[in-house]
Amino acid sequence: MQEIILILVIQLVYVPLMTLRTIFLVKDMRLLASIFGFLEVLINVFALSIIFSGDQNFIAMIVYALGFSIGIPIGTMIENKLAIGFVSVTINTQQKNQELIETLRNSGFAITTSVSEGRDSERYKYEILAKRNREKELFALVESIEPKAFIISYEPKSFKGGFLVDRMRKFKLRR
Repeated sequence: MQEIILILVIQLVYVPLMTLRTIFLVKDMRLLASIFGFLEVLINVFALSIIFSGDQNFIAMIVYALGFSIGIPIGTMIENKLAIGFVSVTINTQQKNQELIETLRNSGFAITTSVSEGRDSERYKYEILAKRNREKELFALVESIEPKAFIISYEPKSFKGGFLVDRMRKFKLRR
């Protein structure tokens, strides 16, 4: 019975590691992806050796699969808590909202504004690049000031130049 519990625990560690490795790879964080990949394979080989050396192979395999399926939401929750990377957020409003612009800037968000042509009238467009761990805060600020705003966010793969990149570079130099 101890082996069965060990297999479950191993999977609950293995799958979140696999999830994070995949995310690090997608975000071009190769060193972290490699380290997590090494740990992932090491843990997986250890778990498989337990499964195939025991007498309860069928039960061990079921627990292995169960641990894998439970580990997926755990890995996703961990990744959501870490919120690695950046989001590009576009906000559209019917009128220019100076209070919104000032509140976002005072909250540390870099914002670019422009006037766009909508179907029926001009629209005001605000573009923001922010750390992903501040996305909910950004949405809440916008909704508290401009509840009817259309908000959409994307995860940019790469970017170069601009206010935020300069600020990040200065921060790295001070460390």
